[in-house]
Amino acid sequence: MNSFENRSASATAIWVAMISVYITWGSTYLAIRFAVQTMPPFLMAGFRFLLAGFILYFWRRMQGDERPRLVHWRSAAIIGLFLLLGGNGGVVWAEQRVVSGVAALLVGATPLWMVLIDWVRGIYRPAFPTLAGVLVGFVGIALLIGPAEIIGLHGAIDPLGAAVLVLASFLWAAGSLYSRNASLPSSPLLATGMEMLTGGLALTVLGTLSGEWARLNLAAITWPSWLGLGYLVVFGSLVGFTAYTWLLRVAPTTLVSTYAYVNPVVAVVIGNLLADEPLTLRVGLSTAIIVGAVALITFTRPLGKRKTPSASSLERS
Repeated sequence: MNSFENRSASATAIWVAMISVYITWGSTYLAIRFAVQTMPPFLMAGFRFLLAGFILYFWRRMQGDERPRLVHWRSAAIIGLFLLLGGNGGVVWAEQRVVSGVAALLVGATPLWMVLIDWVRGIYRPAFPTLAGVLVGFVGIALLIGPAEIIGLHGAIDPLGAAVLVLASFLWAAGSLYSRNASLPSSPLLATGMEMLTGGLALTVLGTLSGEWARLNLAAITWPSWLGLGYLVVFGSLVGFTAYTWLLRVAPTTLVSTYAYVNPVVAVVIGNLLADEPLTLRVGLSTAIIVGAVALITFTRPLGKRKTPSASSLERS
């Protein structure tokens, strides 16, 4: 039996995998910040996903997964464009202007957009606790990125970087919702590899069109940037995805979904400890409000019937 289809798992194994997802995906925001210090952002992200996607795709094909059909590649390309080009591309660009903890907080608000998109599309009418979570979440975002003279707190966030991150979280939400009913291979990891390949190719094209090759100087790339890129490929993409995909098969959805509000907290703490990112009153209050709102939505929103999503359809960085 395929190991990813085994639904029998010990509580210890589940929690080891959960902690792995918490730490690896929460720390990828700082790894991105280190990587883009001396690497062009879109080419860096494109290489990351092309390499990780190549490994995942051919590993699963060697394990006997069926050859994807053209419709599968089309769906993977659409998801890759929304999540990796629009979502992750926005993050890597914005982290040239915004610290990693703030980036994680704004991207962690993606569930707010998912609720609003489903509501506008008439998929379901959110209950009062869910609506309250959405409202509180946007209050937290406004507190985080609003002008200091209006909200009365210091520590202003770069407005363009913040706007790009808000757009990135919206695109993540749209891509995640599309992936629910997209025609994809039955193997989540194979589908993830396909999404990485198509999204990585799109990021590389964007980097080429924006002139990043002329700015790429291999001799000027520092060790922290190389280590950041390596961490993103190995831990952010391969280890994190594998653990998350396994959890989707063996653990309760409500438990697995807790990464959505744990990751921003991990990112803020790690950014402060390892990169001296300021942990101001503004950031602290915004963290509490946004994380609380996402937690409220997570535990009050009906899950409904849907396909098991690929790992990348819910990844945050």
